[in-house]
Amino acid sequence: LEILSLVLGLLGLVGTITATAIPMWKVSAFIGANLIVMEELWEGLWMNCYRQANIRMQCKAYDSVLILPAELQAARGLMCVSIVLVVISLMITACGMEKSNCCRDNTRSKNITLASGGILFLISFLTTLIPVSWVGHTIIQNFYNPLVVDSQKRELGMALFIGWATSGLLLITGIILL
Repeated sequence: LEILSLVLGLLGLVGTITATAIPMWKVSAFIGANLIVMEELWEGLWMNCYRQANIRMQCKAYDSVLILPAELQAARGLMCVSIVLVVISLMITACGMEKSNCCRDNTRSKNITLASGGILFLISFLTTLIPVSWVGHTIIQNFYNPLVVDSQKRELGMALFIGWATSGLLLITGIILL
């Protein structure tokens, strides 16, 4: 189970970094009778990307953090905290494994170390799930809001689905270690 938790933790780290890095948190929605779509807009935590007719894509980093809505500002911070927590959790878990020499042959110390790693994985689960779900909630709320113009409506991006899957991996990892 220790090796399984380490592998799941590594997958959680990759997923958290991927969800944080890719600019697909909010994707332009295609609504109405207009079937000819010439442009697509992706919004992420660090930049937005604009693609025209599957030919050319341009990405631009945000000029200021203040441009971002509150949920994306919070998501930036929480996702970075989550990455740091997963890295620390992996190091603690590796130290607490049976084959490691960190705690020598003290079984009690190794169990406490593994439990500490598990708790940190559970905290990283929360720091990943909260921003991803908050952004998802905002997108859905705005999508069904009749006061929001169709051109301003967005759909759930790939980063959100990666974030939700990663949250599940981090939760399972934390439970295994406890």
